Amino acid sequence: MNISKTILLPLIIGGFFSGSTIAASGPSPINLRSAGSFAVLSQSGITDVYRSAIVGDVGTSPITGAALLLECDEVTGNIYTVDATGPLPCYAIAPSSLSVAINDMGFAYENAAGRTSPDFTELGAGEIGGLTLAPGLYKWSSDLNISTDVTFSGGPNDVWIMQVSGELTEASAVKVTLAGGALAKNIIWQVAGSVTIGTYAHFEGVILGKTLIAVNTGASVNGRLLAQKAVTLQKSNITAPDNLGLIELNP
Repeated sequence: MNISKTILLPLIIGGFFSGSTIAASGPSPINLRSAGSFAVLSQSGITDVYRSAIVGDVGTSPITGAALLLECDEVTGNIYTVDATGPLPCYAIAPSSLSVAINDMGFAYENAAGRTSPDFTELGAGEIGGLTLAPGLYKWSSDLNISTDVTFSGGPNDVWIMQVSGELTEASAVKVTLAGGALAKNIIWQVAGSVTIGTYAHFEGVILGKTLIAVNTGASVNGRLLAQKAVTLQKSNITAPDNLGLIELNP
């Protein structure tokens, strides 16, 4: 059975409201709560091959700050740890706030994983390279691969939730791109297995990872890496998307 290379739902539902407000398509958003303050958040550590560049806050908990292996000059933002073993001199000790953020990350993961009635199931038999994806809830019962460029097409209020029961792998030099005003903060990747962003690839969206998130050499991410286990970076560029209404994390 052939699969169309363009999978599109209506990008605008209901047209324009008063004040030119555009109705959103797709599922209701995932509330990241305080976890949405982070570009990178990990429960079991962050490893790094220098020099990566992270725009946004970074944190680890409950693992000791000694497992956060970034240098201060790699982070444009705050670095939060649970103790005084974080990278000198730039870390801030915030165990209570980090505990809340970790709990919020888990809540967001379960929220995303618990969404029912997907718009698309097993799309592309686990290969979405070459497709253009409309807003919606997507579900795969095994691994998901991005072997060629893929596009998310929709408006700035539209939402995508990608439920992946296996691993997520983006091949080297492949790009995830946005069209029509779509925003990275509205693309949620809920992944039960490990996530690998290939060498010199580009990725868009918020990853809620149950296990490892690995960003390989020279790869870039416009989004957030929120891992219940480790995050590994190799000369990577991570930029947190704009997100209004963030909860400030105070040490």
